[in-house]
Amino acid sequence: MPAQPSSLTPQVTDDRHSKYDTPSHLLLPFHRPLQTAYLALRTFNLETARIADATSNPTVGTMRMQFWRDALSGALSLTPPKEPVAVLLAAAQGELLTITEGKSKLSKNWLLRIVNEREKHLHNPPMPDLKALEGYAENTYSSLLYLTLQALPMASVTADHVASHIGKAQGIVAVLRGLPLVAFPAPQTHTPQGQFAGPAGGGQRQGAVTLPLDVMAKHNVREHEVLKKGIEAAGLRDAIFEVATRANDHLITAWEMVKNLRAGRDAGHEYEHSEDEEHQGREGERESGVVGQLADVERAFGAFMPAVCAQEWLDRLQKVDFDVFQPGLRTSGWKLPARVYWAFTRKTF
Repeated sequence: MPAQPSSLTPQVTDDRHSKYDTPSHLLLPFHRPLQTAYLALRTFNLETARIADATSNPTVGTMRMQFWRDALSGALSLTPPKEPVAVLLAAAQGELLTITEGKSKLSKNWLLRIVNEREKHLHNPPMPDLKALEGYAENTYSSLLYLTLQALPMASVTADHVASHIGKAQGIVAVLRGLPLVAFPAPQTHTPQGQFAGPAGGGQRQGAVTLPLDVMAKHNVREHEVLKKGIEAAGLRDAIFEVATRANDHLITAWEMVKNLRAGRDAGHEYEHSEDEEHQGREGERESGVVGQLADVERAFGAFMPAVCAQEWLDRLQKVDFDVFQPGLRTSGWKLPARVYWAFTRKTF
């Protein structure tokens, strides 16, 4: 029997979500067919992302990640531990199993991929290049979008492909937005955005610069100068511009794919993750051609709305000349709700 959340569970998770991930919470109304799953998945992402910021002890961080691996096993088998997010994940799994008569379920592999990737970056190890940064984004934010599509339910390689690019952009934006708080960690528990706060208990960690090393080398950016001078460090604005441009490129690619399908053309290029196990078994989609692919993309459009949030933040970053340390970039732009609404109603991003 599907797990049933208590009356307080959705409220607890919704409170966490709205407080610590405001942009994502703004998108909740555009996921009405799957609000339980959307809230469960986004709050799960938030909880695992916050582990790195909530502890400065490597052992404790690893233990918390293991808790979530165990909690996922219970939640997906509909026997979750008494933890609000796990209970809500179980409810989402139960709803999906009921709707599809047991034919579809949330992927444990994708959920574990998020946990495993978060664990690799518990202590902000340097990323060697932009490809590694994209890999981080694919394994976290793109996986989260795949799960959102699964909850619709939808099994579409084309929709997954669009989601992959949007997730990569999201992940890169998350790293850029978090750069000031990783470079200058404060002894606080949370920030308004929640994902980039200092360690709990007043611990103070050594600052780090989370830009890809190849980009830093290309622009002669030195970590010690960034930790001393902030945005005035030589080459830093250029490095931030290059990384931000890669995020913007992914958003452009995703939108070009949608426009191509609407024009009756092929999406435009091959999906580099199409051979992954979770994307297999979609022969019917290939037979349906462009018309079927477009139908999938249009039905999934609400799941693509994080692209609007990512683009809005990149636009604000450009307006401050790529000074990622500007305090206003740590909060949501006041125009974002209207921008999301118009994007959804006009089916654009």
